[in-house]
Amino acid sequence: MHNKFKEDKSRMKIVVNTRFLIKNKLEGMGVFTAETFRRISRNHPDHQFIFLFDRAFDQEFIFSENVKGIVLHPPARHPFLWYIWFEWSVRKFLNRSKADLFISCDGYLPLKSKTKSLTVIHDLAFEHYPKDIPILVRLYYRHFFPKFAKKADRIASVSEFSKKDICEWYSIKPDKIDVVYNGASDHFKPIPEESRIENRNMYADGKEYYIYVGALHQRKNIVHLLKAYEQFRSKSDHDAKLLIVGRKAWGTSEMIQTYEDMLHKSDVIFTGRLSDEELAAVLASALALVYISYFEGFGIPLIEAMHCDVPVITSNTSSLPEVAGNAGILVDPFDVDEIGEAMKKIAENDTFRNDLIEKSRIQRSKFSWAKTAELMWEAILKTQ
Repeated sequence: MHNKFKEDKSRMKIVVNTRFLIKNKLEGMGVFTAETFRRISRNHPDHQFIFLFDRAFDQEFIFSENVKGIVLHPPARHPFLWYIWFEWSVRKFLNRSKADLFISCDGYLPLKSKTKSLTVIHDLAFEHYPKDIPILVRLYYRHFFPKFAKKADRIASVSEFSKKDICEWYSIKPDKIDVVYNGASDHFKPIPEESRIENRNMYADGKEYYIYVGALHQRKNIVHLLKAYEQFRSKSDHDAKLLIVGRKAWGTSEMIQTYEDMLHKSDVIFTGRLSDEELAAVLASALALVYISYFEGFGIPLIEAMHCDVPVITSNTSSLPEVAGNAGILVDPFDVDEIGEAMKKIAENDTFRNDLIEKSRIQRSKFSWAKTAELMWEAILKTQ
């Protein structure tokens, strides 16, 4: 494999967009960047990596001696600032540094740069559900992402579903896109029963609980999750609670109203964001993960739950069947009765639940950050 891609031809200078590496605030793209480039930089010490941040960064993200962190201004957290950061700050830096390759883990690229590029496009949710995001962000995405996809020398994506979606929306040839998948961090693993009891006491008054993990965003389908939980409680004698773990994002007014109207709202617990260690412990103590987003490029919490020996209820849409395989219950994310019935079946049928866990141990072996790093490195070598 290495000879095929001529890995040892020279020492490469690889510049990476790492603006989502923010201490204690890693989500999907930040987790992908951290887990992948921690491994890549350490596995390939002969190459130089320059990480570009848009604000002061923590040294924990300088993973090895061949990594250097650089801050470019302005902080890029708004469509106008995105444009300035990539088209001015990043482009000028790439020209000045004489980089061999620019890698962007969030899909964005400096369109006027002549440096070779590899971009990671995780999903095209904004094309399918444009009204779920603020209008200025929507306009930016829909205008620039087709250009980013065409500009890139190569594209990486995190599922076969997303690869196909990018090809269809942006008329990209399939052989330009490498599927690299996602993984689960090492702290997601099963824990002893006494620890599970301790966590249930801490978060759910000693009761068993279902869990959702992720930002409280419109497409994460929290409204239908709350309604399905109501259905489950009305049709079952089981008193499992519902933990919702994550930060508030866009479009939560309907979710708040749905929650206020619930009969069992006292059994729904919003924890907010948890640390990685807290999240791993809380997830490993759950009865099941209910992750019924109506659109995902991958769905990392599914693999995290599987690594914790926690069964999964997820949607039968987008990439989620590809990730869940036969190890999860697939439901229509818009069918409240179907979701509620899946929750009821897991709560009341231990044999069924344990069978899902056994299947998940096989399915989870298909995905790991080590594999992601290997596949990303192959994609990097294909650009040279």
